[in-house]
Amino acid sequence: SPKVTYELSGDVALVTIDNPPVNALHEDVYKGLDLCIAKVESDPAVKAVVLTGKGSAFIAGADIKAFGGNFQRTEKEIQENNEAMNKKFDQIEEGKKPWVAAVNGVALGGGLEFAMMCSHRVGTPKVSVGLPELQLGLIPGLGGTQRLPRLIGVQNAARAILESQTLNAEKAKQLGVLDQVVAPEALLSTSIQLARDIASGKVARQFALRKTDKLENSFMVGQIISTASKMATKKSPHMPQPLAALRAIEAGVANIENGRKVEAAEFAKLGKHPVSAALINIFIAQRACSKVKGVTDNESLKPRTIKTAAVIGGGLMGSGIATTLIQVGIRVLLKEVNQKFLDDGVARVRANLESRVKKGKLTKEKMESILSLLVPVLDYSQFNQVDIVIEAVIEKVELKQQIFVDLEKHCRPDCILATNTSTINIDLISQKTKSQSRVIGAHFFSPAHVMPLLEIVVSKHTSPQVTCDLLALGSKIKKTAIVVGNCPGFAVNRMFFPYTMTASLLVDFGVDLYHIDHVVKSFGMPMGPFRLGDLVGNDVGSYVSAQYHEHYADRTYKSALFNDMVDQNRLGEKTGKGFYLYEKGSRAEKQDPSLASHIAAKRKELGLTKTLGKLSDKDIVEMIFFPVINEGTRILGEGFADKPSDLDIAAVFGMGFPAYIGGPMHWLSRLTPKYVNDRLNEFHKATGHPIFKPSSFLEASAGKSKKTTTTTTTAPIKIKERSKSVTQIKENNVNVNEGKRTSRRIEDGSLWQKLQARLEEAEKKEKMMREMEKTQQNQVNSSQSVTTNGDNIDIVQIK
Repeated sequence: SPKVTYELSGDVALVTIDNPPVNALHEDVYKGLDLCIAKVESDPAVKAVVLTGKGSAFIAGADIKAFGGNFQRTEKEIQENNEAMNKKFDQIEEGKKPWVAAVNGVALGGGLEFAMMCSHRVGTPKVSVGLPELQLGLIPGLGGTQRLPRLIGVQNAARAILESQTLNAEKAKQLGVLDQVVAPEALLSTSIQLARDIASGKVARQFALRKTDKLENSFMVGQIISTASKMATKKSPHMPQPLAALRAIEAGVANIENGRKVEAAEFAKLGKHPVSAALINIFIAQRACSKVKGVTDNESLKPRTIKTAAVIGGGLMGSGIATTLIQVGIRVLLKEVNQKFLDDGVARVRANLESRVKKGKLTKEKMESILSLLVPVLDYSQFNQVDIVIEAVIEKVELKQQIFVDLEKHCRPDCILATNTSTINIDLISQKTKSQSRVIGAHFFSPAHVMPLLEIVVSKHTSPQVTCDLLALGSKIKKTAIVVGNCPGFAVNRMFFPYTMTASLLVDFGVDLYHIDHVVKSFGMPMGPFRLGDLVGNDVGSYVSAQYHEHYADRTYKSALFNDMVDQNRLGEKTGKGFYLYEKGSRAEKQDPSLASHIAAKRKELGLTKTLGKLSDKDIVEMIFFPVINEGTRILGEGFADKPSDLDIAAVFGMGFPAYIGGPMHWLSRLTPKYVNDRLNEFHKATGHPIFKPSSFLEASAGKSKKTTTTTTTAPIKIKERSKSVTQIKENNVNVNEGKRTSRRIEDGSLWQKLQARLEEAEKKEKMMREMEKTQQNQVNSSQSVTTNGDNIDIVQIK
């Protein structure tokens, strides 16, 4: 097979995966490996085999596009195919000739699974290995859940799989995934000699599926699986794959043959699950958004190198942008209007980096080195040195216009002039300049050094070269960048302006705002629209709504609710009171018992007597999010976004839209445009408000839609039971802009530390139980008895 090469080095066969660029597993690769296995087994001259990859990768996992075809089959067919593949490639582990994996680069997913089939694994210092399948809504399907626990123990394996960890060479060697780490130039020679030594019996051959020395005892395994299951359910309630992985691990530890059947069955079930389709959509969309018509397909365009930048404004946003830039080695001039503001800005940047030091992600020495790239300035005298300027001052048109006039005077003609505005027309900002072609929007999301999205806004004047440069910068600073057109709110904020407005509309129709927040958060958003209002500031929310009323007056909803909150000085967290109550120094919110009567009185005052009857949680979700989808179709139809998947990335990475849904446009395709169109018409009829009126683009799509479905076509909406009493609701890390990460991993290392501590406690109690049972047997005549029924000895239960 051209994708897999076979050559001899004496009595050792060298099998090389050659499927550039990353040696992804594909049907041709599987066929090539199958042929090589048969050749090895039938050739008496071959004593052993070395498996490696060509280029800089070993095997970087499966070809994602190939997944799509595989999952078009029935669940039974997927399972049978998976079992057949496992049986076929078991020859690597169980055949007559030993295999050694010469891991020359990334070995992810199926790549690591093939490596674990081999007797031994030799890597280089820059190797990275892992099983990231959960990020795609799947579990490892080629024995990963069976072999990894036997190589490194159940607790380490569970954590690695649930967190989709990528292990470096040092960690992989420490845990037992790699047997040796050698210099790159010695990799093949070392692996070939090791293969010979195994074949000759000098080194004992290893069989991962037979290993038991790293497995914890059955009691500990039960504790690990139970605790990890609870953690996964709490952390990712909508995700089926963590529990599926744990079931496969647990079954395999108890009985390897049954475990393999469970792995195949769970893999097949997940392959047909809508969550997998959603996460695969996000994975593909994230890579597709880097391809922009007229820019990345123009071979004459090459991104210019950005070595020095300037950031104007040292507030929360500006300091976050500066932090992002200096962390990747870009020198940054941070400009402010006076020394106090400048000192505050520098302090914010330092605090951002110190936070990473506290988390163990950065050393103090490295932090100081990074900070040396920050140059505080009060004027434009050094701006002739910079390659790009990013303006991040308050949203005042006149101020921004003056700044860009000044920049044109002090910057080089080839310097990129970018604005971080989230709403203002780019052409309006650059209106008074003579070089609108180099002006572009670089919209970061707060906190800029944390949030993964960069919204690049191009006007009708922006040159493709400048767009190309911003895309490259986005990649360098490790942001996922989407390119959108220049309209009020651009793509992300414009698509989501109905989110808060429809929530306010529901309150005006008598729906409890705390129930709305509860339903929306249970759906998967970081927080509900009213908690979001408190976080951003209800005065800010009122101002932003006014901007949308100005530009999209035909469909915006004007509610007196936010303005009333501002009039009452209930601005949210910053005043200690908004839709919720906040104690000083705390971000934990409490429901306000007096708010319901206040809203009722306000409704009466305004004559808002109509109600919508009893709405189901599904109704609430659809009434709040279908207008978001509707606005997304307008953005696409009007040409302000290149492709639907860009809006999915915008929603998930920018607004925390639940990744398990796959993004608003993916959700639309699963539900069908006809279903969404029909439901919007129902809502329009019930409320009489045009915010629910389907766009002409959605109506056209609905006309082409052949069938209508219900929300059972996507992942079911799981709503947790909400207490009817007014209780304190505490959310961990409720910053809305942190969103939900695409992978939905169990990321909190402290949870695993707690697990370790509790397991140690459980082990001590188990030992104590055994000792007490022994004592009981030795003292049968004693008047004191020791019971093990949970009364006298509390068998630890991890919650």
